[in-house]
Amino acid sequence: MKGKVLTLLRENEHTFLSGEKISRELNCSRTAVWKQINSLRNEGFDIVATQNKGYQLIKGGRDLSEHNLISRIKGNGLFHKVVYYPSVSSTQTIANQLVNEGDSEGIVVVADEQTDGKGRLGRPWQSQKQSGISMSLVLKPDIDFRQAPQLTLVSAVAVTRALRERTGLSIDIKWPNDLLVNGKKLAGILTEMQVDPDRIQSVIIGIGINVNHDNFPDELTSIATSLKVESGEEFDRADLIGEILREFSWLYETYLSKGFSFIKPLWEAHSLSIGKVITARRARDSVEGEVIGINDEGVLLLKDNQGETHHIYSADIDIKS
Repeated sequence: MKGKVLTLLRENEHTFLSGEKISRELNCSRTAVWKQINSLRNEGFDIVATQNKGYQLIKGGRDLSEHNLISRIKGNGLFHKVVYYPSVSSTQTIANQLVNEGDSEGIVVVADEQTDGKGRLGRPWQSQKQSGISMSLVLKPDIDFRQAPQLTLVSAVAVTRALRERTGLSIDIKWPNDLLVNGKKLAGILTEMQVDPDRIQSVIIGIGINVNHDNFPDELTSIATSLKVESGEEFDRADLIGEILREFSWLYETYLSKGFSFIKPLWEAHSLSIGKVITARRARDSVEGEVIGINDEGVLLLKDNQGETHHIYSADIDIKS
């Protein structure tokens, strides 16, 4: 019920909402409404109460909670369920379990802390309590399994656009799954599939973002950053999550209806790599050349010194110049 009360207050944030109207909307007593309001206040939500007018949300609490997150996805056509944990080994693991139990598309798994978070190629992902965003999105797109890597690029565009909108920072995409600010890693995206012989069962997109981190371990100081380090400001993580989910929803739906060709120019507009000389380290070899873009399938195009264009499907890249 707390999430529903908070949702109603957010929907009417510029006006007062009477306790009678809330109780009528939620089919509960006004006493029950009052108890939920007090509980929200104890969590840091600034809610004023005025006799004969009702309640008004002045300022939202910054802590992550299920009801806080639920109130951010009201009206989202894709995401309809939030599963929140204060601490979890990995949101990807939980999301996979939910799919195996039969849950549908549109679930968001969020954790305040991950104790065993993983990035691409099994690399560890640092996740400090009360500092970052760790979440996994459960999708069930009707696409060929070979197209699933495109969803990493769709996600990168969505997160970049959302964070730029909320923070004003210049954020770049490093193919295929990193977001950088001033050359340092801000966020990473991990895409995993569950595949039946003839179709995709699910695609689970893990998103990790350094938000309010003040500092990093010595070995990461030169390569990692956060929104707070770059801007000097603290950010409401629930608000950022809501904005990312809104941005992702319309990009995902447009991708499904129009194809990757719609996403391609949006990705290229934020790409750090285009026009740069890079080394792409693949499983069996390495190739060096200039990035000339991506094709309509999302494959990185690299032109070497002999003028040959290489199609890079999977690789670690090092930017030379």
